[in-house]
Amino acid sequence: MFTISKEFAWSASHQLAGLPDDHQCARLHGHNYVLKVELRSSALDSVGFVLDYGELAPVKRLVDTELDHRHLNDVLDFNPTAERMAVWLWQRIVDELGPQLRQAQVTTLAVHLSETPKTWASWEAQL
Repeated sequence: MFTISKEFAWSASHQLAGLPDDHQCARLHGHNYVLKVELRSSALDSVGFVLDYGELAPVKRLVDTELDHRHLNDVLDFNPTAERMAVWLWQRIVDELGPQLRQAQVTTLAVHLSETPKTWASWEAQL
């Protein structure tokens, strides 16, 4: 199985509902997020790529236009935990790039989301 990945970064604030008032994540705070998009395929195209990294440009546009320097509670219609954001990002990527991914015979898409250098949440599923 071949695997490629690309990282995207942005900064944003959020506040998590459902936590005690004294919990640090219940208060308004920000993160420097890192999104790692990982694609797996058992085949390569005629050039030798799983997928040309340039084909991931829509992910960069999504991050830059909808997430960067935003208050995520105003952008997303769910409690913006890293876990829920990973699923949301996975679905947005599939919605945007599904035909290209299928044509490239990508079998699995994994999304890894970091809020801090030591914390990661992931969602992956077969296409």
